[in-house]
Amino acid sequence: MAKGIVISPDKCTGCHTCELACSFTKNDLFNPKDSAISVLSYDEAGLQVPMTCLQCDDPHCMTVCTVNAITKDPKTGVVKVDKDKCIGCKMCISACPFGNMTYSSRLKQVIKCDLCSGTPQCVKECPSAALEFKELDGPLHKRKNIANLFNNVFGEVAK
Repeated sequence: MAKGIVISPDKCTGCHTCELACSFTKNDLFNPKDSAISVLSYDEAGLQVPMTCLQCDDPHCMTVCTVNAITKDPKTGVVKVDKDKCIGCKMCISACPFGNMTYSSRLKQVIKCDLCSGTPQCVKECPSAALEFKELDGPLHKRKNIANLFNNVFGEVAK
């Protein structure tokens, strides 16, 4: 089974250290806009939720790439972008159903998590252990869905 980043929004403090660790590791600059992980704020529920690529079983980003710049490693399950092949059309960004890919105008490239070749720095630097790198509990469609957390929290907020 593949390993991936597992997020615990209830532990996230919203410090954005994960974004800074990612951008610095990948681009030698502390710039959250160039990070492959983003912390989303849900003020109504008092939640901060880190979001990053889910390394989909059947990646839509890979399917729409006309130059085959996006591949999935059959052994690790990691979906990677070959920056030398990428033409910057941004179709992959539009195709991601979770919105977990971006484009850096500064770097002129697509930004997507590649799990730091097995040692995700966002996980390593997270001070509250809201991020874990561990074996995933099955295919994406069977994994515990973060939407359940949102439904529980927002359902209670709406009452």
